[in-house]
Amino acid sequence: MTDDADTDDLRILPTRDGQVGYRIGGEGPLVLLIASTGRCCAELWPLAKALQGHGFRVARVEPRGILPSRGPMRDVSFHDFATDFVTVLSAELGEGERAIVAGHAYGTWVARTVAADHPDIVAGVVLLASGAKQWPQHLSAAITAINAAETSDAERLAALRLGFFAEGNDAGEWLSGWHPEVVASQRAARALTPQSDWWETGTAPILDLMGGADPFRPTGSEDELVREFAGRVTAEAIPNASHAMPAEKPREAAATIARWWGGLKAGG
Repeated sequence: MTDDADTDDLRILPTRDGQVGYRIGGEGPLVLLIASTGRCCAELWPLAKALQGHGFRVARVEPRGILPSRGPMRDVSFHDFATDFVTVLSAELGEGERAIVAGHAYGTWVARTVAADHPDIVAGVVLLASGAKQWPQHLSAAITAINAAETSDAERLAALRLGFFAEGNDAGEWLSGWHPEVVASQRAARALTPQSDWWETGTAPILDLMGGADPFRPTGSEDELVREFAGRVTAEAIPNASHAMPAEKPREAAATIARWWGGLKAGG
């Protein structure tokens, strides 16, 4: 979902057992963006552009399995995925600098793992359309259907409207751009990673930025992280946005992130 050409620089770094590719642009504090399950970083360009307009430097990293990033896809955990993103942070951060790590949906779990494993280089964590502790299982089934080869475009569009896009927003933009083999690897990695490894999210402040119409955040779950991590979490919701919130409302998301970060800096 792009509104103009992606102008960020493409960079590729070697990893222990592969390579990681990412796009980066802008000037200011570094924000590292992690895409949703099975999705590439191109769809985060409008959000990145908006963040750059608010004075951030933004890196969008491709997950393993989406070129040019590559590495083992089997028998890996969130910690393995996190090392790819930390490779980028290590290359782009100056001495003593820290980054804001922002993940979308599935990417929030990896963002939290980065923060848990490397708290010294994470200044803040942004959870973009993070799911609740529990959500209706038919939503997970919708993701499976979207990635199944036998699913028709009409069925895929219905699943996107069910789980990802609020009424009136263009779900058709996401009919393509799915990588089923990446989804399979990412789901397997979740099963291989104890939740206790990443749940605390290190020590950094957290912005829980929800879509106001996100079915993955059922009524009553909106403040669950605020209750659990009192003092660390700021919860915000963007109206008329669902689970694809960063793609549906990139400007609003960027403005909320900038306001949150400005408040943190003002508070010392």
